[in-house]
Amino acid sequence: MKIADRIARLGTETAFAVSEDARLWAAQGHPVFPFHLGDMNIPTPENIVQAALKAIRDGKTGYCPAAGIPDLRAAYAEDVARDRGLTYAAENVSIQPGGKPVIGKFLQAVMNEGDAVLYPNPGYPIYESQIQYLGGLALPYGYDSTPAGFRIQREKLEASVTARTVAMIYNNGQNPLGAESDEDEMQWVADFVQRHNLILLSDEAYFHIRYDGRSRSIVSLPGMAERSVLLVAHSKRYAMTGWRLGAAVGPRPIIDVINKLNVNLESCTSHFVQYAGVEALRGDQKGNHDIVRILKERRDVLAGELQKIPGVKFRVPEVTFYLFPEVTEVFQRKGYTDQQAFRMEALHKAGVSFCSRSHFGRPLPGETKVFVRFAYSGINPDRIREGMKSLHALWA
Repeated sequence: MKIADRIARLGTETAFAVSEDARLWAAQGHPVFPFHLGDMNIPTPENIVQAALKAIRDGKTGYCPAAGIPDLRAAYAEDVARDRGLTYAAENVSIQPGGKPVIGKFLQAVMNEGDAVLYPNPGYPIYESQIQYLGGLALPYGYDSTPAGFRIQREKLEASVTARTVAMIYNNGQNPLGAESDEDEMQWVADFVQRHNLILLSDEAYFHIRYDGRSRSIVSLPGMAERSVLLVAHSKRYAMTGWRLGAAVGPRPIIDVINKLNVNLESCTSHFVQYAGVEALRGDQKGNHDIVRILKERRDVLAGELQKIPGVKFRVPEVTFYLFPEVTEVFQRKGYTDQQAFRMEALHKAGVSFCSRSHFGRPLPGETKVFVRFAYSGINPDRIREGMKSLHALWA
């Protein structure tokens, strides 16, 4: 049986491979402390659950408009506009079964085969996967670790642009780094995008997972709203990862193409789930506030425990639910040369499961430091302490 050649260009979300390692180890009876996957063990707020149940009982179980039900499109337009100081209408919104589909549909809308797209590395692995799968040239841009946090390597980004570069993916509130741009960097990116006449996908899935300060969006800067598509989602904000609900928000010509892709790919996002989405955006926000409070407690516990391990260096971010510490000193002290062997020893000897830097794109030329990612969205504080105690015994 012959499989299509293009499948060889398709990558995967590598955190799920790490999750399988953890599952197999746990199945043998070993304790596992899950820091690998950005899933959540926090329940969806009850008002959202009840809205979904009511919608099912009311018969909202059939097809609905491919672009999404009008109420949810309008609710997303209001929410995004309010938080970013802009004006959007329902026609600027295309409802999706999660945030992830926005990536591939955006690329199909703006990228021809052979075109180049800039994407962050380390970054969410689906960016690179979809660019390559659709026949594009994936151009990675990297980050420097600074005392102020991770910062985009501007000169290298400038040098990456080619005559075929048509788009850029930008993830502020970044997975896996937990990084966000300061005002200067965000303005620089906006100027860069406009100077090179690029279309931008701004992945803002973690916009509302913030512990201090205020999130800012690049689309709020002059000249950016008309050339940017936003990726927004219910997944993290409302602990709805498995509900699969998100949206693309942006200029009408691109949104209309994405709606056409909806018809071809899934017909529509689950009907009753969209009514739950309306309640999430327009209803009582206490559930979201509780989610952020719970995550902040976990962040503080994890950061405090990691700081006790000699040779582990990191800056505590105010967004996302990830820590991305440098562990070069530990790696070298333990005599390792392979990051996957290092990761698997932590699983087998300490029960601690995490992702390595290599799970978020191929290391770029010149990288010498070793980083790992800890997700704390799916593990309670007492388990965090227990897992870090075990890791401390292994790494100290």
